[in-house]
Amino acid sequence: MNFNLDRRSVLKTGAAAAAATAMTAIPAKAAKKGGKLRLGLAGANTSDSWDGRTHSDSFMIMLGHGAVFDCLTEVAADGSLKGELAESWEASADAKTWTFKLRKGVTFHNGKAFGADDVIASLKMHTAEGAKSAAKPIVEAITAMDKVNDHEVKFTLKAGNADFPFLLSDYHILMYPAGGEEEAIAKGIGTGLYSVVTFDPGVRCTLKRVADHYKGDDAGFFEEIEAIAINDSSARQNAIMTGQVDAINRVDFKTEALMKANPNVNIFEVTGNQHYTFPMLTKLSPFDNLQVRQALKHAINRQELVDKVLLGHGQVANDHPIGPANQYFAADLEQNSYDPEKAKSLLKDAGLSGLKVDLSAANAAFPGAIDAAQLYQASAKAAGIDINVVQEPDDGYWSNVWLKKAWCACYWSGRATEDWMFSTAYETGVPWNDTSWENARFQELLLTARAELDTAKRKTMYTEMQAIMSAEGGTVVPMYANYVDAHSTKLANTGTLGNNFQMDGSRIIERWWFA
Repeated sequence: MNFNLDRRSVLKTGAAAAAATAMTAIPAKAAKKGGKLRLGLAGANTSDSWDGRTHSDSFMIMLGHGAVFDCLTEVAADGSLKGELAESWEASADAKTWTFKLRKGVTFHNGKAFGADDVIASLKMHTAEGAKSAAKPIVEAITAMDKVNDHEVKFTLKAGNADFPFLLSDYHILMYPAGGEEEAIAKGIGTGLYSVVTFDPGVRCTLKRVADHYKGDDAGFFEEIEAIAINDSSARQNAIMTGQVDAINRVDFKTEALMKANPNVNIFEVTGNQHYTFPMLTKLSPFDNLQVRQALKHAINRQELVDKVLLGHGQVANDHPIGPANQYFAADLEQNSYDPEKAKSLLKDAGLSGLKVDLSAANAAFPGAIDAAQLYQASAKAAGIDINVVQEPDDGYWSNVWLKKAWCACYWSGRATEDWMFSTAYETGVPWNDTSWENARFQELLLTARAELDTAKRKTMYTEMQAIMSAEGGTVVPMYANYVDAHSTKLANTGTLGNNFQMDGSRIIERWWFA
């Protein structure tokens, strides 16, 4: 059974409908080569490394799977799946066994030839003892990895998974040279279009184009890359406005009008599955109480956050992580509304006359996270809920606050498939389950839907899962946020931008060029 996985027509349609169309819709083959791309990026940390298992924010995601390293598969700008280091793949009728054919003639930056041994070694890194990888659930589902020959690998899964090739595009699952994994992590040795020149974690990284790369002339048009860590939004906007950098991520919506007035800057925006969240650790009081969680969901004015934090660049969400670009998005699900009286009633059911809770936030969580937390604080007062907003430092937020503080601000890029999103963040026991929430029916559906090849049956199951999360889950998801980035008018692209991550699917380094 040969899958080209072009089947996700809804995602492709969503991408095409939402993708920003650039002024220069030029085929990549007509792209101009050369020059130095300077990026001013949020999402950098002093703990950053070339270990893809630890990548959690935009700086390393963009430099990792979008420049220095490759994955087996890649989500294209139009939302379809294509091979990266994998040339093709085939599945058994039950989608339990998958055979991947690998590209020949590929080498790592240190000259070592890429092959089947590297694939197996790279995947085993995620299940190694002590490994803290967000992709561990993906790899743990593989019961056997067999080398058919130097350029062919067969995977046997615990259960059928129709989305398996999509999962191998995960930005954590980078390919490393077998036997040289530690050196590759220390020096940034991958098979990507760009090799590392310098790397100062949390500060700056410089790269140079690899000669005679296997991707040929169809990608990687810049000769050099300089990625500068600029976590402060004002400094980032100033850098693009004054021409110090050529592109930035995470535009501050408050200064968007000023940037639009600059003739040398273009704003590019796409609607995807990115969602801003407030996860609660449901094993801790008072979040272990269902009525408390439900009260908090009815104590937030979602539309106010979309209007005042996103300034209209997004839409109201419904306390689950499946977004409008997903195939099985349950658009007709009953909306959790702002209802202070209902929130009061739920607290009364929980035996409480009021509630006082801390909410940790920093703008590192998402642009405007502190403002969002304070708006939440204000709207919750009407429900008798006293939210104490704790402003945390931006630096170290993901290592010191997220997954550690009982309630905090967070963001998720979303994932290309429902199972990928659910299994990354909500399957029992996975490293990035930032609520520790467990629900037996949800977990049962997760496993059943994953192996189901009938589209109608999968839709029914994923709809029920969204409903369960919305009603009982441990995270408040108030809004879907568009990706809004900015670039110099000197830059050009094909005209279709990926909406699976910010900055053209986090692959601006590979896909863009100087006009």
